[in-house]
Amino acid sequence: MASGGGNNRNGTHRNSLKGTTTTSTVSTDKPLSVNSNPSKPAFKNKSSPLTGASSGLRKSSPGSLGGGAAKDDAGVPGRVRVAVRLRPRNAEESVADADFADCVELQPELKRLKLRKNNWDTDTYEFDEVLTEFASQKRVYEVVAKPVVEGVLDGYNGTIMAYGQTGTGKTYTLGRLGEEDTANRGIMVRAMEDILAEVSPEIDSVLVSYLQLYMESLQDLLDPTNDNISIVEEPKSGDVSLPGATLVEIRDQQSFLELLRLGEAHRHAANTKLNTESSRSHALLMVHVKRTVKGREPAHSSDNGNSTSMARSLRPPLVRKGKLVVVDLAGSERIDKSGSDGHTREEAKSINLSLSALGKCINALAENSAHVPVRDSKLTRLLRDSFGGTARTSLVITVGPSPRHRGETASTIMFGQRAMKVENMLKLKEEFDYKSLARRLDIQLDKLIMEHERKQKAFEVEIERMTAEAQNRISEAERNYADAVEKERLKYQKDYMESIKKLEEKWMMNQQNQGNERKEQMVHIAEEVAEVKKLLSKETSLRKAAEEEVDNLKSQLAQLKMSEASANSEILKLRKMVEDEVCQKEKLEGEISMLQSQLLHLSFEADEVCYLCNLQVWHVGLQKILSLLEAEDADVRIHAVKVVANLAAEETNQQKIVEAGGLKSLLMLLGSSDDETIHRVAAGAIANLAMNEKNQELIMSQGGISLLSTTASHAKDPQTLRMVAGAIANLCGNDKLQTKLRGEGGIKALLEIVKCGHPDVLAQVARGIANFAKCESRASTQGSKTGRSLLIEDGALPWIVQNANSDASPIRRHNELALCHLAQHEVNAKDMISEGALWELVRISQDCPREDIRTLAHRTLASSPDFIAGLKRLRINY
Repeated sequence: MASGGGNNRNGTHRNSLKGTTTTSTVSTDKPLSVNSNPSKPAFKNKSSPLTGASSGLRKSSPGSLGGGAAKDDAGVPGRVRVAVRLRPRNAEESVADADFADCVELQPELKRLKLRKNNWDTDTYEFDEVLTEFASQKRVYEVVAKPVVEGVLDGYNGTIMAYGQTGTGKTYTLGRLGEEDTANRGIMVRAMEDILAEVSPEIDSVLVSYLQLYMESLQDLLDPTNDNISIVEEPKSGDVSLPGATLVEIRDQQSFLELLRLGEAHRHAANTKLNTESSRSHALLMVHVKRTVKGREPAHSSDNGNSTSMARSLRPPLVRKGKLVVVDLAGSERIDKSGSDGHTREEAKSINLSLSALGKCINALAENSAHVPVRDSKLTRLLRDSFGGTARTSLVITVGPSPRHRGETASTIMFGQRAMKVENMLKLKEEFDYKSLARRLDIQLDKLIMEHERKQKAFEVEIERMTAEAQNRISEAERNYADAVEKERLKYQKDYMESIKKLEEKWMMNQQNQGNERKEQMVHIAEEVAEVKKLLSKETSLRKAAEEEVDNLKSQLAQLKMSEASANSEILKLRKMVEDEVCQKEKLEGEISMLQSQLLHLSFEADEVCYLCNLQVWHVGLQKILSLLEAEDADVRIHAVKVVANLAAEETNQQKIVEAGGLKSLLMLLGSSDDETIHRVAAGAIANLAMNEKNQELIMSQGGISLLSTTASHAKDPQTLRMVAGAIANLCGNDKLQTKLRGEGGIKALLEIVKCGHPDVLAQVARGIANFAKCESRASTQGSKTGRSLLIEDGALPWIVQNANSDASPIRRHNELALCHLAQHEVNAKDMISEGALWELVRISQDCPREDIRTLAHRTLASSPDFIAGLKRLRINY
């Protein structure tokens, strides 16, 4: 499944196929926006004269494959959107099909594709988007995948799938990593970039699984040992789940790229004739996105502030779950073309059987069949939700230009046409996250218990500290009191004894010495005794104060004991509150389990609505169309010239157009109009008419070269220049018109056009120069022309030499032919040697991939004396 533009593998996609609208979540099912024109059925017809002008084609924006508005609580219809992408020719096709036109022609502005059945008959198809070979990876992502990714972020399932023949670019479109050039990143990498930019790592989650369906065996690309994953279908909802698949949480883009590289290394691939790295399995990348909806307020409120706070804390968060499935289908192939044998043949059979089963399911859904054979293949079981289910689905079909594979291309186109008729019923996946609420309540309860334990521990420590401090203070007071009392007692006892002793001594002295002074001594003794009594009284009061302090300390101790008892009662109350919290938690868990059991019995059904629109094509006469070319309304002229251009693309219509005056009208329109769109389309029509020799003479006789040269000098659009250069290139192939074409400035007009630099424009210029040189060579051989080439005289030789080795194969091939034809005439040899053409002729004779050009260059070098002398002078061994 390697693409024509580069080989890289990464596939992703899954969902269910039968039309079910059941959601696996509760809460609200909200409608998703769909296109204002939800069903635009494709049509197939032969080329019609006015299909581009008035057929009532869809006018929706080219930047979206799905979007719009509808209102239905049970779901909204969303048709499968289909885009077609054309791969450019690869190197092998450029050589093998060089003389054949592409079997596919794109009209992106009309969203049409033309498939050539033969040189005169084509089939026309319409798609939601038509992507040319020049469409960038960013353009493809924005058109095909971005609306689906946005829907997944809003809570809807989405599917992006690539279908087509092997080697047409499916894996390049989906799984390109863009390691060498970031512009080449595929849909998977760009989708994950948008998802990671929108989700919040703290509250949202992104989980990824990467699987492959190989030989009807579902295998895990992230765990190769897990090679037989079972598919489980919910009996009520019909949803498909893969319980054995590895789920990896993605936090950043780098880890996602590493996951893709790991999965790609385990994917089955083989070398076939059609593709050197052909995928032998269907790859599915499943991205599960879970986002929390912010800013949602409940419908009710409470006047009580505490009740409001509690209600908010008990309200579960609202989450939306979307699943993105990207499917890189293995390419369909024919055994006789791919050259598969042995085990590779068995792989091809398995791939074709699963794709055939998918096609049968698409046919049944498109025809509203009562039975859809979903169980015929594991692939269709995995894609139940993608076709006829609840997912928004975008399908990109990839085709190649080679006419050798016209049958496979037609089969791919018809698959896309049938898929466009399939209607899905989009469903919003939204639910309340009761598990998150329970976890939050558990955390809050644990915090409360821990806080309570901390407070209780601190309270107990404080009680112990206060008790110890009180006991220490009481003990210290008792010791101090006992010491003070003992000291006072000893002091007073000592003073008392000393006083008694002094009194006795004085009394004895008084008795002995002064008997007559007894009265005075008695008075003095009485005063002494009074003083002693006063001291005793003071001692008694101090003792009472100490006893009161002891009583006060004992009362404080009693109060502390009462505080301890009060604290113990408070602890008992807190324990009771904790037990109440536990009971409340158990009650909430019971309510949650009851709600979850109710969730399992809820389902929703929706009717599938198919809208078929019949397009009517009005046929108008050719004369009426040609008259519209002269209309005053610019839009009418544009539509009319487009119709004439489409008719001129068919060889059978060209003669009728010329006879009806269409060629003259186109040339007049080219000269009179200033609209570049008209210039582009008119020049394309003239280029188609100029493929006929008789028409070439008419164009020249009516001044066509001058008009085309003037148009080229004013044109800015590369497509306009490509059409003008193509018309002049066709005229350059007429032997009879050589001199007149050069005289009217045809060659100089081509040399002015090359300033554009666009590869498609340069290819047409190179083709015209090659045609002119071929006619000159033929005329010189027949003897009807002498002298130097008109191309050399008009200064075309330096440009031919400069681009003879261009990276673009069409430019290189035409310039190589031009050099070989110019070298046929001996008179041109000196000019060619002086301009460096001799080196290019030597390279062409050795390295050109086309054998006929190599032979022509070799014969020319060997037969020209001037060239042989130049080779010797430059010391080139040949």
